[in-house]
Amino acid sequence: MARDYYAILGVSRDAGPDEIKRAYRRLARELHPDVNPDPDAQERFREVNTAYEVLSDPEKRRIVDLGGDPMASGAASAGAQDPFSAFGFGDIMDAFFGTTGAGRGRGPRSRVQPGADALIRLRLTLEECASGVTRDLQVDTAVLCSECTGSGCAPGTSTITCDICHGSGEVQSVQRSFLGQVVTSRPCPKCRGFGEVIEEPCRKCAGDGRVRQRRTVTVRIPAGVADGMRVRLAGQGEVGAGGGPAGDLYVEVEEEPHELFTRDGADLHCTVALPMTAAALGATLPLPTLDGVEELHVEPGTQHGTVRTLRGKGMPRLRSSGRIDGYGDLVVHIEVVVPTKLDAKQTELLRQLAALRGEDQPNLAADSSRNGHGLFSRLRGFGR
Repeated sequence: MARDYYAILGVSRDAGPDEIKRAYRRLARELHPDVNPDPDAQERFREVNTAYEVLSDPEKRRIVDLGGDPMASGAASAGAQDPFSAFGFGDIMDAFFGTTGAGRGRGPRSRVQPGADALIRLRLTLEECASGVTRDLQVDTAVLCSECTGSGCAPGTSTITCDICHGSGEVQSVQRSFLGQVVTSRPCPKCRGFGEVIEEPCRKCAGDGRVRQRRTVTVRIPAGVADGMRVRLAGQGEVGAGGGPAGDLYVEVEEEPHELFTRDGADLHCTVALPMTAAALGATLPLPTLDGVEELHVEPGTQHGTVRTLRGKGMPRLRSSGRIDGYGDLVVHIEVVVPTKLDAKQTELLRQLAALRGEDQPNLAADSSRNGHGLFSRLRGFGR
């Protein structure tokens, strides 16, 4: 006579999978040998495990509903005597803690997956980084298939339940170990774990729900960006498989080297080569900046390595306002150039100047005793 598996679990014959699982968990907690050492409880625990194995399997449950007993064979009955025969360690953990031993939920995985982010690089000049630009970029990404709108099915068709895993997305195999027979699960090879099969894939996307397409995206680059910074365009990346939500598009700035300025954050640096005579006499020089040409006043007697700072003449700072606080500085490094070739007249004039200043025959000892820092010590420090 066939056993009444519904009565063993205490559920009605029209109970759903969730109700059957809840009944099994409740009884397993009460009857597990680690909790209840009573021999009768252990026997009852075996019956509960067998009943759950039968009623959680659609094919075995169908046999029961037709009046048969899928566990009546010798092999099945022998396996059913072991609490671990049809339930791996994950099923026991599931009964006590509501999860599998592997730490993942059961059931088919969704065919709709989120899309990946995309990256495109944009080369800009220093002036463009300073002012900000708006560009139309050509990007090649995955977009939603217009034929199937992401379903992957040919128009007029839909997915069907997988006949191998019956929609569960996984198949089980039984292996014998020192614990008995242990059940392991793996994704269904036919539906790849989705639980559904596309019988007639869309011809345009081959069932993926997306196609690659070149499109135009408008991006606004704010003023003050620097090399390596990225601008994020939400939802403009790759559309996910199955028509899933698109990822983000990142536009990475590549700043081109400038012929005059080098950049240090919001500050700009440049070098001005100043003739020796101009450094001695003073001069006013035209100095290019990002805003146009400024006048640079050089005081008489300016030395090599002198640094002049023009406030607010550098790069704009991101998310800042105001000409001074919102901008960096322009730092001017003055390089005094000493002539390497002189004609006879120039040489004679310099000799006369040196004689007038008493520098034609420098006395190192006298100069050192006079001011404590002789010519030798100054020359030695010049190279540092």
